[in-house]
Amino acid sequence: MDMKTKRRGVIENGNGGEDMVMANLIANGDDVGPLVRLSFEMGRPEGLLHQLTYVVKQKEAEIEEMCKTHYDEFILAVDELRGVLVDAEKLKSELQSDNFKLQQVGSTLLAKLEGLLELYSIRKNMTEAIEVSKSCIQVLELCIKCNSHISEGQFYSALKTLDLVEKSCKQNIPAKALKEVIEKRIPVIKLHIEKKMCIQVNEWMVDIRGSAKNIGETAIGHAVTVRQKDQEMLEQQRKVEEQSISGLGDLGYALDAEEVEEDSVLQFDLTPLYRAYHIHECLGILKKFREYYYTNRLLQLNSDLEITSAQPFVESYQTYFAQIAGFFIVEDRVLRTTGGLLEADQAETMWQTAAAKMTSLLEEQFSSMESAPHLLLVKDYVTLFASTLRQYGYEIGTFLDVLDSSCDKYHMLLLEECRQQTVDVFGNDPYDQMEIKKETDYENIVLSFNLQTSDIMPEFPYIAPFSSMVPDICRIVRSFIKGSVDYLSYGIQVNFFDVVKKYLDKFLIDVLNVTLLEKINSGNITVPQLMQIATNITVLERACDFFLRHAAQLCGIPVRSVGRPQATLTAKVILKTSREAAFIALQSLVNTKISEFMNLSDSVNWTPEETNENGNDYIHEVIIYLDSFMSPAQQILPLDSVYRVGSGAFEHISNSIVAAFSSDSVKRFNVNAVINIEYDLQIIENFAEERFYSAGLGETYNEVSFKNCLVEARQLVNLLLSSQPESFLNPDVWEKNYYALEIKKVAAILDKFKDSPDGIFGSLANKNAKQSARKKSMDVLKKRLKDFS
Repeated sequence: MDMKTKRRGVIENGNGGEDMVMANLIANGDDVGPLVRLSFEMGRPEGLLHQLTYVVKQKEAEIEEMCKTHYDEFILAVDELRGVLVDAEKLKSELQSDNFKLQQVGSTLLAKLEGLLELYSIRKNMTEAIEVSKSCIQVLELCIKCNSHISEGQFYSALKTLDLVEKSCKQNIPAKALKEVIEKRIPVIKLHIEKKMCIQVNEWMVDIRGSAKNIGETAIGHAVTVRQKDQEMLEQQRKVEEQSISGLGDLGYALDAEEVEEDSVLQFDLTPLYRAYHIHECLGILKKFREYYYTNRLLQLNSDLEITSAQPFVESYQTYFAQIAGFFIVEDRVLRTTGGLLEADQAETMWQTAAAKMTSLLEEQFSSMESAPHLLLVKDYVTLFASTLRQYGYEIGTFLDVLDSSCDKYHMLLLEECRQQTVDVFGNDPYDQMEIKKETDYENIVLSFNLQTSDIMPEFPYIAPFSSMVPDICRIVRSFIKGSVDYLSYGIQVNFFDVVKKYLDKFLIDVLNVTLLEKINSGNITVPQLMQIATNITVLERACDFFLRHAAQLCGIPVRSVGRPQATLTAKVILKTSREAAFIALQSLVNTKISEFMNLSDSVNWTPEETNENGNDYIHEVIIYLDSFMSPAQQILPLDSVYRVGSGAFEHISNSIVAAFSSDSVKRFNVNAVINIEYDLQIIENFAEERFYSAGLGETYNEVSFKNCLVEARQLVNLLLSSQPESFLNPDVWEKNYYALEIKKVAAILDKFKDSPDGIFGSLANKNAKQSARKKSMDVLKKRLKDFS
């Protein structure tokens, strides 16, 4: 068909242009999808269908035209195809024959092939079984290895192996039964390891508790060593300062800065604890282990804090505090080295619990203690305990507060013990001057307490002015100072010299001075004893400066700081008052004894017929007595005290003579009695003068000698024997010769005075002398005194 025919057909059957476009697209094999989509989007699918119908008709026409053109070739092809079909049938027959033969031959091979395939399947199963077995064997080997580690106590290795078993169990074990068994055993094994570690930790806790006392004792011993070094350094420093002050040159002291690592001194093993901590960390139950450790250590601490009543505290306190110290030293290292097993707030809680119980125990024990040395021993150990734990960061303020609050109790006990020692010293003192035979004894007794009055070494044997009481008391005071300093050292107060001074004053005043006064005022003391006590007090006053310097030295205070007047002990003034009391008691005792001898109203004949140039008997007894106490007084007492006692005695004699004339027991007396008293007075005056100058008092007290102390009695006797007694009222004469006499007393005495002796002969002898000038003068005086009064 030519082109014209085609074109006419297209025009006849529709829109020729659009139909040609569709036909060309299909003929070229182009995609008609966009054209189809466009037709539907434009809402004109009918046109598209019309175009497709046109293309179909066109293709049918082409096929028909093609068949007409090639008809002959098609017939030939069909004929050839029939020939081929015959050949095919023949070939088919041959193939069937060959197939039959092949089937016969291949059946045997097929049977063999099936056997081979079965063998291949068995081989595959065996290979898989072997692989599974290998995996199981590996796991079982790990299990065996784990059991071996457990039996050898290598729990960390066992846990690592168990982790491998667990991983293998999840990944490589297709054997369900084995997997189930292993999965069930893993928690059991972990629990077993946990129990084993707990057993090891418990054993470690028991061991470390048993070692805690030794640990604490070692640490406290180290603190003792450090304290001793500090004390030696301070002592060396003090000596250097004193020598520099005294101008002995520049001296130096070296500071030993050697430090000892505390952990190297304290050896104890925390390996089991480290291992347990690591094992529990691997088990994933670290929190549980921390609580377990804290709970059990707290139980151990509470048990350690309990004190048994079967043993006295003074015998067990060192073990008690060493045990607690060891416990907290261990806990400090656990806190620092385990990496979290013990937390800081837990350690602080344990320490606060222990501190509260220990301070309560100390307060209770201190309140019941009755011995100062025991209390001091406990205090020293507590300060060492506190010093030791302070190095590990523990707060020790509560312990120092308890020690500070017990300071008064300790000093009360110390005062009481020293009081008993002082009473014993007073009771055992012979109150005789000490004889020192050797230089070493002199150094120990005199120089060691600065009791010397001269820097020149005396000749030996040396008679000290004091009795054995003085060095004994000085030793007691020195021990009291040391005891006080020992208690206050290393306490809450750094500068405690004022506290020591306060208690030293208290001891000297409330103990020593009170004991002195009790002895002085006791009724069974003698004059020599009182003289010796007065001298002893003088020496003790001087020793107060030594006591203060010694306290300063022990407190580490420069000696120059206590040399100021405001630093003087109050006790020094109190002792001076007691010395005055001793002299008053001495004077009273001497005067009482003299009064016993000078009971003149009973022992003297006041109206004798004749005079006695040898004096009355009483005066010789008085002289003997005066000699008996004046001689030792010159040896025992200093010059001013000898003068004071002697002048008091002679003044009392004078007063006794005057009092005898004034006594109501003496109703009257005559001139012979006065003359006899004059003889007595001369004897006592001569003795007074001899004693005054033999005692070496002439240079110091030359204006008022012992003889002058008898002035009232002398002036009274002079008046009674005066040829012009009426001159007594002459002011100039009175001021010169009778200034010691009282007018009223003289008037009373003159009323008793009878100018002549009694008796017949006396009366007759007196008749011719009644109008004598002396008689008249005496009568004038009596009358004028009556008028005056």
